[in-house]
Amino acid sequence: MDNNLTSKLKYREAKLGYLMILPLLTVVLVFIILPVLGTFWISLHRDVTFIPEKPFVGLKNYLRVLSAREFWYSTFVTVSFSFVSVSLETILGLSFALILNERLKGRGVLRAIVLIPWAVPTIISARTWELMYNYSYGLFNWILSILGVSPVNWLGTPISAFFAIVIADVWKTTPFMTLLLLAGLQAIPQDLYEAALIDGASMFERFKSITLPLLKPVLIVALILRTIDALRVFDIIYVLTGGGPGGATTSISLLAFNYYNLGDYGIGSAISILTFVLVLSFTIVYLKVGRFREGLK
Repeated sequence: MDNNLTSKLKYREAKLGYLMILPLLTVVLVFIILPVLGTFWISLHRDVTFIPEKPFVGLKNYLRVLSAREFWYSTFVTVSFSFVSVSLETILGLSFALILNERLKGRGVLRAIVLIPWAVPTIISARTWELMYNYSYGLFNWILSILGVSPVNWLGTPISAFFAIVIADVWKTTPFMTLLLLAGLQAIPQDLYEAALIDGASMFERFKSITLPLLKPVLIVALILRTIDALRVFDIIYVLTGGGPGGATTSISLLAFNYYNLGDYGIGSAISILTFVLVLSFTIVYLKVGRFREGLK
C-alpha cells in the first residue's frame, strides 16, 4: 500500500514537472528547433533569388563551403576573436567581481557604473568606438598627436583592426561576466573564509581552495554563454570594419550574411548550419572539460 502511494506521488510530481517545463519546450521548439530545421532544409537546395527553380542538391552546398578558403579563414578569425576576447573578459570580469564583492564604500554606485557598458546597445557602442578609432579626428589619434606620435590607422590593417574589435567587445561585455561571477561569489558562505583565516590560510590559498572550486559552476556557465555569443559575433564587426580591410576581419556570421545579401540562401544557410555545429561543439567541450554535472553536485 505504501509502495503504491509512493508511486502515485512520484507520478504526480513527474507529471507536474513536465507541465511546468511545457511552455519552455514549446518556445524552444517554435523559435529554435523549427528555424534550425528550416535553415537545414534550405541549405540542401540551390536557393538563389534570381533563379526561379530551387533544385535539391543534397550536400553540395556544404562541400562548396568547406572547400572555400574564405570559410576557413572566417572560422579562424571567429575562433581567434572568441578565444582572445572571452579570455580577457574572464580575467577582467573575475577581477572586478572580486573587488566589488569586498565591503567598500560606495559599492552600490561602483556596481552600477560597471554595468553601464553592458546597458549600451551594441550598435551604439560600436559606432562610438568607430569614431574614437577614426584616423582623422578620432580620440586615440588626437592623444597620439599631443604626445608627438604619428597617427595610427587603427581599422586599416588586419592586425590593428582585429584588436580594435576585441577591445571594443571586451569593453562592452566584461560587465556581463562581472555580474555573473559576482552573483556566484555572493553565494559562497563567509563561514568558510573565516575558518580559513583562523587556520592561517593566505589570500591566495583562500582563493585557490575556496573561491575557485565553489565558483566553478557559475564560471562554466558564464564561459559557455560568452563563448556562444562570441562565436556568433556579427554586429560589432559589421559596424566597425564591415569585415575589412580586404575581408581580414570577416566572421562566419558576417560571411553568411554576405551570401544572404547576395541572394544565395542555399550557401548562406549552409554556413549558418556549420556555425550552429561549431557553437554546439564548443558547448559540449566546455561541459565535458568542466565536468559541469559534478560541479553542480
